[in-house]
Amino acid sequence: MWIQPEEVLLAGALWVSERANPFFILQRRRGHGRGGGLSGLLVGTLDVVLDSSARVAPYRILLQTADSQIYWNIACGSSRKEITEHWDWLESNLLQTISIFDNDEDVTTFVKGKISGIIAEENRLKPGEEQEEDCGKFREAELKMRKLFGMPDEEKLVNYYSCSYWKGRVPRQGWLYLSVNHLCFYSFLLGKEVTLVVQWTEVTQLEKNATLVFPESIRVSTRHTEHFFSMFLNINDTFKLMEQLANIAMRQLLDNEAFAADRSLPKPCKTLKNVSALKRDLDARAKNERYRAMFRLMQDERLDGHTDCTLWTPFAKMHVVGQLFISNNYICFNSREEDLCQLIIPLREVSIVEKADSSSVLPCPVSISTKNKMNFLFANLKDRDFLVQRISDFLQRTPDSSWGDTSPLSLIGHSAASGVSSSSSAGSESVHRGRHYHPGLPTASQGLLQLYHRDAPEDLGPKAMKEKMKEEAWNIHFSEFGRGVCMYRTSRTRELVLNGIPERLRGELWLLFSGAQNEMATHPGYYGDLVEQAMGLCSLATEEIERDLHRSMPEHRAFQNETGIAALRRVLTAYAHRNPGIGYCQAMNIVTSVLLLYCTEEEAFWLLVALCERMLPDYYNTRVVGALVDQGVFEELTRAFLPLLYEHMQELGVISTISLSWFLTLFLSVMPFDSAVLLVDCFFYEGIKVIFQVALAVLHDNMDALLSCSDEGEAMTILGRYLDNVVNKQTVAPPIPHLHALLTSGDEPPPEIDIFDLIKSSYEKFGSLRSDVIEQMRFKQRLKVIQSLEDTAKRSVVRAMMTESAFTIEELEELYCIFKSKHMTSCYWGSSSSAADRHDPSLPYLEQYRIDPVQFTQLFTALGPWICGGHTPTLSARLFRLLDQNQDGLVNFKEFITGLSGMYHGDMTEKLKLLYKLHLPPALCPEEAESALEATHFFTEDEPRESSFLSDLDLLGQEVTSGEEGKEGGGEADKKKEEKVKDYRYYLRMWAKEKEPKRETIKDLPRMNQEQFIELCKTLYNMFSEEPLEQELYHSIATVASLLLRIGEVGKKFNNGTKKTETAATAQAPPSVQAPPPTQAPPPDLQREEGPGEGGSGESQVCRALADAQLEPAVLQTSDEETKDDTSVSSYSVVSSGSLQCEDIADDTVLIGGEQRRGSVLDVDWSITFEQVLASLLTEPPLVDYFERKGDIQSKMAACKAQRVVERQISSASDHELTQHSI
Repeated sequence: MWIQPEEVLLAGALWVSERANPFFILQRRRGHGRGGGLSGLLVGTLDVVLDSSARVAPYRILLQTADSQIYWNIACGSSRKEITEHWDWLESNLLQTISIFDNDEDVTTFVKGKISGIIAEENRLKPGEEQEEDCGKFREAELKMRKLFGMPDEEKLVNYYSCSYWKGRVPRQGWLYLSVNHLCFYSFLLGKEVTLVVQWTEVTQLEKNATLVFPESIRVSTRHTEHFFSMFLNINDTFKLMEQLANIAMRQLLDNEAFAADRSLPKPCKTLKNVSALKRDLDARAKNERYRAMFRLMQDERLDGHTDCTLWTPFAKMHVVGQLFISNNYICFNSREEDLCQLIIPLREVSIVEKADSSSVLPCPVSISTKNKMNFLFANLKDRDFLVQRISDFLQRTPDSSWGDTSPLSLIGHSAASGVSSSSSAGSESVHRGRHYHPGLPTASQGLLQLYHRDAPEDLGPKAMKEKMKEEAWNIHFSEFGRGVCMYRTSRTRELVLNGIPERLRGELWLLFSGAQNEMATHPGYYGDLVEQAMGLCSLATEEIERDLHRSMPEHRAFQNETGIAALRRVLTAYAHRNPGIGYCQAMNIVTSVLLLYCTEEEAFWLLVALCERMLPDYYNTRVVGALVDQGVFEELTRAFLPLLYEHMQELGVISTISLSWFLTLFLSVMPFDSAVLLVDCFFYEGIKVIFQVALAVLHDNMDALLSCSDEGEAMTILGRYLDNVVNKQTVAPPIPHLHALLTSGDEPPPEIDIFDLIKSSYEKFGSLRSDVIEQMRFKQRLKVIQSLEDTAKRSVVRAMMTESAFTIEELEELYCIFKSKHMTSCYWGSSSSAADRHDPSLPYLEQYRIDPVQFTQLFTALGPWICGGHTPTLSARLFRLLDQNQDGLVNFKEFITGLSGMYHGDMTEKLKLLYKLHLPPALCPEEAESALEATHFFTEDEPRESSFLSDLDLLGQEVTSGEEGKEGGGEADKKKEEKVKDYRYYLRMWAKEKEPKRETIKDLPRMNQEQFIELCKTLYNMFSEEPLEQELYHSIATVASLLLRIGEVGKKFNNGTKKTETAATAQAPPSVQAPPPTQAPPPDLQREEGPGEGGSGESQVCRALADAQLEPAVLQTSDEETKDDTSVSSYSVVSSGSLQCEDIADDTVLIGGEQRRGSVLDVDWSITFEQVLASLLTEPPLVDYFERKGDIQSKMAACKAQRVVERQISSASDHELTQHSI
């Protein structure tokens, strides 16, 4: 390729000149190509260790001038062919022009300008809207990666690092390439080459560790091996990127959304040296995720930038040092000291942004005022003007919200809000009558608890007074720190939360701390519209919701009537409709019912969104992956904090049993409601770390009792009774009986535990837990959990297929891995259909992964026993159509194994039956049928076609005899009498009989016409090219083909007598009404039909058709070598002229097509049955031996594995190819 001219001082060092003229030199790198000796080995080693561009471009062209010692590198190439094209262009286009220049400087300037112009023109003509701003060095590395590992252009390099790979106890210095889907390593030291390719989807563990053997290394584990990399310049940066890429791969295994690239990531203004645009995008994605998690923002929020600054805090009368973050909808601040101060200002609330006067005390201040009269003063801003401009830009794009934090529904004054809604509801009743959700509903303006406590007399007891004091404390806090989204969040806020949120403020504060209030404010009316769309629709999720509605807090009176149940139904159904990927999962009903007690319906819906999509990621999907991940994290934390107990409980297997219900329902299902709801308060403020802390505290409190347990049941009872007796002594509500407690209480009631004491002790003992550490542990566990789920899926598939195929367990497991790998490759390297079409996690494991015809052909070529040279793709396409039961253009693993098993393990009859069907519709598609009549017959057939191996039963019509027909007609009256006495058992038997799969016999197979028979012969001729008994097999095929042709001729004479009357009748009718005869696949073509005298024998016609086929132009372009191999004259020389008058059937010739043939017309009356084909083949021992032989799939699978998972590209012709070694 042409490159931007760069100076070269020593033109001869390590390079050999191959061509030269007065201005240009073509050079080859020493050690590349022919020989090279010791100097070549040393140069190759240097190239790898020093990351020289010569490793990927071993040829170059230099510009030289007579007087100057400086050379200019203007082109490089990976092959002689590529560099020669550039050399020829220079000689023909530039040489004559520059020879007339007088000054050498002019020559250099002219050539450099010309080359730069060519590069600019090439870049302009490149397709695609995104022109990567990657620097030349990085593009070179990407090109090198593709060449070394045979990756296609779709595989994008993210970054590359110099490091050592430990092979045994010897480190190999080389380069680690991290691409989107693979981890690759390459090393070349003194002639020894090491190549490693690992798919990210195969990684089960990533660890950064330091041992004596491997100093500060990264360990990459897969199911079968471990790889160690060390000696990184920046190990943390490398490890972070590896984690990100492995995480993306795990998401791909989990759902299809990860395959869709995130296009809205910010692009930096300047190009960073040696860093790809993709790496910058991934860094930006990681920053976005941290930013959203820190401030509980929505998934589509994008961080624009952040800067150091100070914030004036009026409550503390001081300037707090921290960072200011700006994104498309929010301005956020976080103090450098943890818990000192955090602030979120939605741009929809901002009224004024202005630069304040700068002073020595307050340099570069910016003042931000909000609509609810709060004012925030930021100072010490580095680039104040730019910052204010960015905020102004975002403000202009922010829609002016008509309702925000000042909405009466989001404040405490619910009585005023309910008064408004009740007065207006009467007038708008007619408008809302047809809607499932409208403002007139009681739950649209109040939580269920408020509805049920509205009429209760005012409680003046000590507990009620304590509750009022809590409310007063919060009101003081609001007056000092602000109220609503823009409230200053400090350590004082946390203290108030840990002391319990008052019931009347609970809904408001949950919305605030979870970030749900922001989402609700930006989506007005969304919930109501969603309810209208979702209600009335029937799905698996709605059925499960209906089943669980009455199991949701049945002990609470709010859910003992239709008001509470209907509200719960609407919220759950709306969420299932919003997120069909999750739909509905058990435990969502318990959590949602608690949310409805304190919030309105719409608020409860947005809190559920925050829980499922942000705060408890992947908890409620079909495989509860998030809960399993956190269960693993909990086990790891137990091992770290309570090692003795961990070992004992691992023996009992208790941790995994108990923790799932704790995490899924946030303790709501295992603890009395009044106590558990306090944990939910803390959870919405602190996140998942509170749940881990409390879970550890529960184990710690019961450590002695648990250590003395001898079995799992005893441990479960101890923990169950402990949790049942965790009480909230400050609650004002009447106690709600806890069903679990009623069932498990023993003779002696255990001591009560105060929930406030439990929370306090959890902070004292385990408060050191940090959210970022938990995220790190989650990543590690996610790899383990998803890979174990994949292993479970594989075992389930293998078990299911054991009964349906003759492959061994090991073979099925290997085939599943190959099939899944092909599916994943097709998903991320692009294909005709999207990833979502190919992978549906809701389907049974057998049908989850699917491949299209292109991947099927690749697998068939690699694994199939019937390899037919150039004819293989055609045969593969036919088998694909036969296996594609639902005709969606995709084949699942079950269908794939069914086809493969038939070819490997079927008996001779089964194999021949499959081969026979491959040459009948639907396997033989209409485009392949020779005559228009065959195509017409295929498309206009009345009877619906059975898919897969159950072909259409064309001969069923013959089975009904005339005697049966008479019997049916005569017994009409008797039938009517019988119908009256038939009971339900009769119908059940009939239904069972209908459901039974019909056993297909060889008599059910339709007849084969002449065109289909020619295709069958062609396949058989191509089948034996690599067989040891090739000549005998070809002779046998010739004999069988000749025999079958004669059988068809004889059969035609017999059939002609029975058809004469039919032909006479149909001849009088117009062509459009002529019906095909029931016993023949092709209908008689009256315009083209020839008598025996005119057309000659069927045998000679077939031979002429085969001979003509060779004269027609080839449709598929194959190389000369392929044609020579697959259609060698020696292969067909045994075929005698007496059997088939054709020497050769080229595999790329068209035997059938829509146009009429020159010189011959196929006999449409000619046909044979499968029994005739089978009987004829049985007369030839070589063919019998061939089809009875059991195939060995092990060697083919080993070869397939040796190729590695990556598909190798056909590299351009070069005089040197790198030898690849799989590790």
